[in-house]
Amino acid sequence: MFPRRVRNEMMLRQLPFEYAYRNLGRSRVRLVTSLVGSALVVLLVLASAGFVRGMQRTLTQGATLHENVILLGAGSEEALERSQIDASVETIAAASIGGLKQAANVIYASPEIHMALPVRSARGDERELNAVLRGVRPVAFLVHSAVEIVEGRAPEAGQDEIMVGSLAATRLGVHDARVAIGQTLHFDNRDWRIVGRFSAPNTVMDAEIWLPLIDLQVATKREASLSCVTVTLDKASYADVDLFARSRLDLEIVAIPEREYYSSIAAFYRPIRIMILVTAALIAMGGLLGGLNTVYAAFAARVREVGMLQSLGFTRLAIVLNLSEESLFAAACGTLLGLGIGSLVLDDIAIRFSMGAFALTLDAPVMLAGAVGGLLVGLVGAVPPAIRCLRLPIPQALKSF
Repeated sequence: MFPRRVRNEMMLRQLPFEYAYRNLGRSRVRLVTSLVGSALVVLLVLASAGFVRGMQRTLTQGATLHENVILLGAGSEEALERSQIDASVETIAAASIGGLKQAANVIYASPEIHMALPVRSARGDERELNAVLRGVRPVAFLVHSAVEIVEGRAPEAGQDEIMVGSLAATRLGVHDARVAIGQTLHFDNRDWRIVGRFSAPNTVMDAEIWLPLIDLQVATKREASLSCVTVTLDKASYADVDLFARSRLDLEIVAIPEREYYSSIAAFYRPIRIMILVTAALIAMGGLLGGLNTVYAAFAARVREVGMLQSLGFTRLAIVLNLSEESLFAAACGTLLGLGIGSLVLDDIAIRFSMGAFALTLDAPVMLAGAVGGLLVGLVGAVPPAIRCLRLPIPQALKSF
């Protein structure tokens, strides 16, 4: 702590904030470069953090409301697409496991087939589009509560109809209009008409194509087998489902909580996320250094001004604080600009990856990280040029050009 006399002198000789504010308008080029530098740093941080956040939330099934357990083939715990179980598992599980969720005498047990198949946009088109298909029955909409039909209707069995997720176009690599209601996709030597669109935010289902289970069984020649059966717990616990799977050795199935299954997939992609974070950090560091260089160049040319302020009796601490206020104010304006542009341009941008697709997520933690990055440019950027300016003796500083 400073003595009271010294503190009083420092307070009396403090430069007003109005001085820092008016200095921003002295050079429009300097102001614009400061704003752009801070905004670019914010956008880089938002893009990288939003990418990692979106992938993480998708692979952990963040929007799932119920506690689901997946019954799948033993030895296929890492990929539902490789799993094959007997079609009778659905009825046996529903009858044997007490305490499953039910409504109107409908037990929440969804038999499903998961397939990754190439489809074509039209008959005769040679370009193959990688699609993730899921064959379901109507009970799937109860089990997977995150799924909501936003346009059209659910497909009917035997009518060659399908329904697409809101990110299916991104997964297929086509324009969104190409998977609008009324359009068709070609596979299994026939055209399938799109009759509905659904949304399942922050889940892998959002990039899938759904069709009736019996239709996919016929198309893939799997009339007697399923990929899995997903059940929703009510009074039952995971231990009850696991006990059922372990006691029925003849069915050759295992039970895995749905969240745990997708968490294991997220763990598989952890090195990729780390690599993306490191790359984004390096890019953001480059942007940060560029922003600091801009601030340094803007302030380093004001040696004579700093010398004049010292000759008028203002302390070095008061000058450093004033330069910091000016830099931080400009950075705050650039940060707000970057946050505004990011929320308009980057939010919900769809990214395709092997499991499907996900959207960049700009939630509160990501926005906070962007704001911190932008303000850091202004806070740290004023210190090096201030030290350079104050290092010179007052007579030498007054003679500088």
